[in-house]
Amino acid sequence: MAKAKAKRRARAKPLRRPQQKRATAVVRAKSFAPPRVVGREHWTHKLDGGERVKLFLWEKYAGDPMKAKGIVLFVHGSSMASQPTFDLTAPGRPDSSVMDWFARRGFDTWCVDMEGYGRSEKSRDNNADISRGADDCRAAAEYIRGRRGRRPLLVYGISSGALRAALFAQRNPGIVGRLALDAMVWTGAGSPTLEQRKKRLAEFQAANRRPIDKAFVRSIFTRDHPGTAEDSVVEAFGEAILALDSSVPTGTYVDMCANLPLVDPEKIPVPTIVMRGQWDGIASFEDVLAFFEKLPNPDKQFAVMPGISHASFQQKNYLLVYHILHAFFSQPAPVYRG
Repeated sequence: MAKAKAKRRARAKPLRRPQQKRATAVVRAKSFAPPRVVGREHWTHKLDGGERVKLFLWEKYAGDPMKAKGIVLFVHGSSMASQPTFDLTAPGRPDSSVMDWFARRGFDTWCVDMEGYGRSEKSRDNNADISRGADDCRAAAEYIRGRRGRRPLLVYGISSGALRAALFAQRNPGIVGRLALDAMVWTGAGSPTLEQRKKRLAEFQAANRRPIDKAFVRSIFTRDHPGTAEDSVVEAFGEAILALDSSVPTGTYVDMCANLPLVDPEKIPVPTIVMRGQWDGIASFEDVLAFFEKLPNPDKQFAVMPGISHASFQQKNYLLVYHILHAFFSQPAPVYRG
């Protein structure tokens, strides 16, 4: 009798359900920390007129950079060095660094200070024009490819950095896998920003450098459409810029006011995206659309970014910019080309 009762109790004991184990596994998966991003400084040189010019590069990656999904080279604009633009820390602003954001998604990210900016060479007697900037991109690319493999780079340039990047791609198409041109100007026709800047052309032509301060940095965000960027971000951006430079070269301003066009779109054979802020005054829609139409590679895109003026990565809608750029850099190559 006692044995029969024991058997009935054993049968009545509830079984442990496998669903409980799966639930525990889900909780553990959520506890994993995001990949740690590593930052490393690098130095290289370019040869110009028989002189060795020292250039500073900054790299950020997570995991093994030799196994990265792609290698991104970011190219800065006229009035600031590379790290404030692409690796900015702003309080209360998650993913403020576009380099960190791409590194966490498996990319090896790099930026370079053009000659005359940031931590790169500033002692030479020149205005660091756009052609020299394209040479800086070539020197940076050769250094990167020598250490991370000879595969083509994913290149992003903003404002005059877009002109540097485009000219670099025009001269060296085999080095560039995909090209992103943000805040691009081609001929300058219909540009309200350049119309105002041309009033000071003689001043820019008379000196190799021009002073910058916090008021100037703020003007970048108010000249087209006030309200596109948070005040705290503009403040952090200005502090980061001025920690490296109190003046910047005049060459890109002179080129954009007096020497456009500098790039021939028909000689850029690589896949290209033109990224245009809704309120960006650096170029007219007609100007950049005409450039886009002449790009020969059918693998090309034109993206209008709503709510954005000029400095895309410092805008309130910066995550939208990241998404557009990531989608383009992650796009698979066409299987059929016809």
